[in-house]
Amino acid sequence: MDEDFTPLEQAAWGGLLGMHGRITRAIDADLQASSGITHVEFEVLLRLSWAVERRMRIQDLAARSVLTRSGMSRAVERLEREGFVTRETAEEDRRGAYAVLTKVGAARLRATLRTHVAFVRHHFLGAFSQLELNQMAEFWQRVEKRSPGKMLANRIDSV
Repeated sequence: MDEDFTPLEQAAWGGLLGMHGRITRAIDADLQASSGITHVEFEVLLRLSWAVERRMRIQDLAARSVLTRSGMSRAVERLEREGFVTRETAEEDRRGAYAVLTKVGAARLRATLRTHVAFVRHHFLGAFSQLELNQMAEFWQRVEKRSPGKMLANRIDSV
């Protein structure tokens, strides 16, 4: 087995790594300039808006993010200070906590969403056809199925 990437693998993997860094920095700068929130904070608000009852366990938010549990806990604390989320004790085990999207947080998300979606469409999604976007979505699902970690375990347990 070769110990280095082939040129094609290097282009694919290196391209993903480079683009991830550049697009993440650009999104963060745009969100902070237009809305005063970070990319991570926006992601928390967005994921909570998609969740049942607009609430998720903080550890589950972290599992779907680049942040550790403690990093996510700090992000939730910042959002809580702004009134965008509240924190609730997990009654089922009392060890964990839920982050819950507030009305103020939902309003901030709505105010931010239009600009953010336009930015992502312009700088990323617009570079691809509908067919390519479908393929990309399938690619990410395929990779996720092979990925280690809690997200995979949660998916397997729920099937």
